[in-house]
Amino acid sequence: QVQLVESGGGLVQAGGSLRLSCAASGSIFTINAMGWFRQAPGKQRELVAAVTEGGSTNYADSVKGRFTISRDNAKNTVSLQMNSLKPEDTAVYYCNTELLTLLSPTRYLERWGQGTLVTVSS
Repeated sequence: QVQLVESGGGLVQAGGSLRLSCAASGSIFTINAMGWFRQAPGKQRELVAAVTEGGSTNYADSVKGRFTISRDNAKNTVSLQMNSLKPEDTAVYYCNTELLTLLSPTRYLERWGQGTLVTVSS
């Protein structure tokens, strides 16, 4: 079993900053991509940022220049530094990973965290 535990959400004023963290644990063989998605009320879940094992990153246009994703391969963690937050960033943020486990060493599995709420007030 693999678990993703997120932390760092909360309430912040527009222009402020928050840092989200996600730690993966369990029978992990190797992790490929790690990323953050978000879902606002009444909207579809969307990719915010992702980072490969090699460190290549991808960002949604709406967060480029404001958010920074980083990962620690040794600790199986991924973080999202969110600066200059806007009310439209309000959403539940989900950690996501693509990984191989000891029980699935050749077929990549996708796992999600439970979500953490980020609320940006105007």
